[in-house]
Amino acid sequence: MAEEKSLNFLEEIIENDLKSGKHASIVTRFPPEPNGYLHLGHAASIVLNFGLSKKYGGYTNLRFDDTNPSTEETEYVESIKNDVHWLGFEWKNELYASDYFEDLYLFAIKLIRLGYAYVDDSDSETIAREKGTPTMPGTNSKFRDRSVEENIELFEAMKAGKFKDGERVLRAKIDMSHINMLMRDPVMYRIKHAHHHRTFDKWCIYPMYDFAHGQSDSLEHITHSICTLEFVPHRELYNWFIEKLDIYLSHQYEFARRNISYTVMSKRKLLQLVNEKYVDGWDDPRMPTISGLRRRGYTPESIRDFCDRAGIAKRENVTELSLLEFCAREDLNKIALRRMVVFDPIKVVLTNYSEENEMVSVEDNPEDVNGGFREVPFSKELYIEQDDFMEVPPKKFFRLFPGGMVRLKGAYIIKCDEVVKDAEGKIIQLNCSFISESKSGNDTSNIKVKGTLHWVSAAHAIPVEVRLYDRLFKVEDPSSAAGDFKDYINENSLEIIPEVYAEPALKNAVTGEHYQFLRKGYFALDKNSSKDKLIFNRTVTLKDTWAKEVKKG
Repeated sequence: MAEEKSLNFLEEIIENDLKSGKHASIVTRFPPEPNGYLHLGHAASIVLNFGLSKKYGGYTNLRFDDTNPSTEETEYVESIKNDVHWLGFEWKNELYASDYFEDLYLFAIKLIRLGYAYVDDSDSETIAREKGTPTMPGTNSKFRDRSVEENIELFEAMKAGKFKDGERVLRAKIDMSHINMLMRDPVMYRIKHAHHHRTFDKWCIYPMYDFAHGQSDSLEHITHSICTLEFVPHRELYNWFIEKLDIYLSHQYEFARRNISYTVMSKRKLLQLVNEKYVDGWDDPRMPTISGLRRRGYTPESIRDFCDRAGIAKRENVTELSLLEFCAREDLNKIALRRMVVFDPIKVVLTNYSEENEMVSVEDNPEDVNGGFREVPFSKELYIEQDDFMEVPPKKFFRLFPGGMVRLKGAYIIKCDEVVKDAEGKIIQLNCSFISESKSGNDTSNIKVKGTLHWVSAAHAIPVEVRLYDRLFKVEDPSSAAGDFKDYINENSLEIIPEVYAEPALKNAVTGEHYQFLRKGYFALDKNSSKDKLIFNRTVTLKDTWAKEVKKG
């Protein structure tokens, strides 16, 4: 009997809430700001929020936190929706913080009338200075004691566009000596004369995150508002606004954000990499963005598996990138179509072979019982990998060498009879003989060989480009390393091999399909491929070669 998986701390909270009758069902939300593309950290939040609501029979809203018009674009909204769908999740309601601008404005008016908010004419430097420090209390703004009537009049004038950006803000009136700096009269609204991607130019005042977030949760009756640990100090303010407004009490819970080794997980830093051309856009296959991972050939199943295996915690930690690669291999091994591709060719001529138009049968995926076979053309002249031949081999070299024998995958056993060199002594050709009775599936030769090589027919091979990707950074935690994080970019993170030789079945490759190039790794067709130029991205190697390099170093 399989061991039952233990509950994480959020599952324990939810189960207790359901058992106690506190909630009849649960409602969660995934609330990204549409100011960039989603990355693996967001994937963890998506899997968590949608996974919890699915497990406990509730639902999840997709709510865009679009309160900062100067950084948000419709392009990002669409990319986020595509990513969530691709990961395999459906939201019940597609919502926007901007849907609630009128509600939030009325909430602000209510707080002013209750004496819990005021308009401040101070500039941002003065407000920051008057907040004090963690060990020194702040000082009250000279505008803090304005009358309710004056505050309403000024706030309505802010809304009407009568002031310039930064001339006034609306602040909550809490406690300028509070131990939690966020409770020292936080800004609720600021003036921004900027075009909004949904409300256009209707509004010129926009709520701050801390004012919009909790109230949006409340309006949607979110039962469990799940955030990352940096929002722990915000919880007190989240609860304060809800309490003073006397509205539905959503509860905020925090978990540790997902940090991945050898990359950065900050949208600001990722945007720098894009803008400064260190990478080829947000979906560069080296990026930790969901779109980059998709382009590289990762599957949604492997990313969900990674999020589940990494789990959730209450403490910050760094998850090894190798775990994600392991999850990819686990999934791709089951679904990837096998294909033969020679990267660094050496010609093999079968001197005793005279058959024309022979096809050999090669399995598409030995891990799939229903995978079937494909027909691969075989001919007198073939390509094998340079690395699969040695003129003077060491012991236990089970590939090809003078006088040695190997099996060609799905085809025949061959023997190396002669090494042909050019005038400079470079090997240019191997003359071999094939054993006609040794055909795979019908072998009567009784010859046993230890090595099996992949190959392509020289006459039928198609040229393709392959791109080999490695970690984007040379150090495990570039964000914490001294100096600029970009100083640690791995200059060898991309190797382009402009022409390799592939079996003709790859002519029919399509985006979204996954391939194992035998003995080379897992690959996916790149979006920039054309009929005349096929480009394949390596998703992951067949084994964790990085661990060996680190150990060797």
